[in-house]
Amino acid sequence: MPYERELLRLQQELVKLQEWVRVEGARLVVVFEGRDAAGKGGAIKRVTEYLNPRIARVAALPTPTERQKTQWYFQRYVEHLPAAGEIVLFDRSWYNRAGVERVMGFCTDDEYWQFLHQCPTFEQMLIEASILLRKYWFSVSDTEQERRFRDRLKDPMKRWKLSPMDVESITHWEDYSRAKDEMFVHTDVPQSPWHVVESDDKRRARINMIAHLLSSVPYHEVAPPGIELPPRPSSRGYQRPPRDLQKYVPDHAAGLE
Repeated sequence: MPYERELLRLQQELVKLQEWVRVEGARLVVVFEGRDAAGKGGAIKRVTEYLNPRIARVAALPTPTERQKTQWYFQRYVEHLPAAGEIVLFDRSWYNRAGVERVMGFCTDDEYWQFLHQCPTFEQMLIEASILLRKYWFSVSDTEQERRFRDRLKDPMKRWKLSPMDVESITHWEDYSRAKDEMFVHTDVPQSPWHVVESDDKRRARINMIAHLLSSVPYHEVAPPGIELPPRPSSRGYQRPPRDLQKYVPDHAAGLE
């Protein structure tokens, strides 16, 4: 299949990107934003599938604690930023304030406008600190979003993905649209632009997003260190304990044959 072939090729390039980040001590931040069910999670899974979790990690922050609510808004995100040689993928990010918090009334008007004022400066600080920042907005139509919601509702394997907040977002479609437009006015700036990913077709969205990410980072292939397996030494008389002294899991797989 063309999709699988190209996805695998791009994932091979992501491994090269990862090694370049590690060797060069680079720091890469990728922000994934968009409406509920826009395909962010699936894209993140394909990005990280073959990467080293010690180098590339996902930051998906839970609801802030009471203490965190009293901090400077960006503070709890700062502690998740990468150190040298690391990649961090934000599955939703500080842009929560411009989206769900704004629409659902979880922040005040003053907090909202302060965020829009401070955000470009905050991101400029990251860039001046030599952090590579990439921001992706996954754009899904209202009909496709509702179809995915209904699919989640019927599928017990996906039911956990459908939260009360997701359901409520259907009735706030235009509110979220206005919030996104306002957010872009203030934060789609030359030094840290938004890149919109059309995501009604999930496969196309994943391919397009990964290809763009790779094209936007000046990485190059790093020669892996030479590794040779040593010869296995001769036995020095070790004998394995009797099997009946240990507890083995039942051979469930045997029943499938």
